[in-house]
Amino acid sequence: MDYKKLITELKPDRIPRHVAIIMDGNGRWARKHNTTRINGHKQGVAAVRRVVETGVEIGLKYLTIYAFSTENWARSKREVNYLLKLIMNSLVNEIDELIKNGVNIRFIGSRENLSESYTRKVQQTCRKSWENNKLFLNVAMNYGGRNEIIDACKDIILDINKGKIELDELNEKSLDNYLYTTGIPDPDLVIRTSGEQRLSNFLVWQSAYSELWFTDTLWPDFSKKEFLQALIDYQNRDRRFGGRKR
Repeated sequence: MDYKKLITELKPDRIPRHVAIIMDGNGRWARKHNTTRINGHKQGVAAVRRVVETGVEIGLKYLTIYAFSTENWARSKREVNYLLKLIMNSLVNEIDELIKNGVNIRFIGSRENLSESYTRKVQQTCRKSWENNKLFLNVAMNYGGRNEIIDACKDIILDINKGKIELDELNEKSLDNYLYTTGIPDPDLVIRTSGEQRLSNFLVWQSAYSELWFTDTLWPDFSKKEFLQALIDYQNRDRRFGGRKR
């Protein structure tokens, strides 16, 4: 079934509000095509563009992509430096098109290990899009789910000590206000490419009741058509959130 036909299969009233994607497989794609990991990452950027374009087309409201994890610092210095540069250049090169298409882009994650000039440029570039509200694109950069919860706990303790919050006021909803994703609804659907079937420290708090969808496709080969197939599969599921089947 082609892309246009799949579009008609989507139920407009059941499109997930928030989709999160673990973009895995750039390195394996490079090995498969006998090229460098750097070329694999370049092709991965094209896949991001396809998914964002599809999200805008179908009326998706929130999209979060796992761009660089806190664990990625363990890779070679050359690859890390290239990834940081690629992410920045992609943001700068794509920002005008994102703005044109109504995309509001933000980076979420820790600033630790990132230079002040890097984070400042990211912020300044993203800010240009913050009047948009068609699609909210969140780039998880230097992100780790466990680290996010630890940072939230530290901030909560500070606010309790300052009298800004009482211990009895702490609950799931108030904790959300201390996460990197504050103001962003939990993902309805988490997609992971490349055949791996785990969250890998991605949105571990927020994904407690997310639907999970896995594919063997390597991220650079992830197409608009397959993205729609994931969404259609999601629409055919019965989400009970721990309750009884309707």
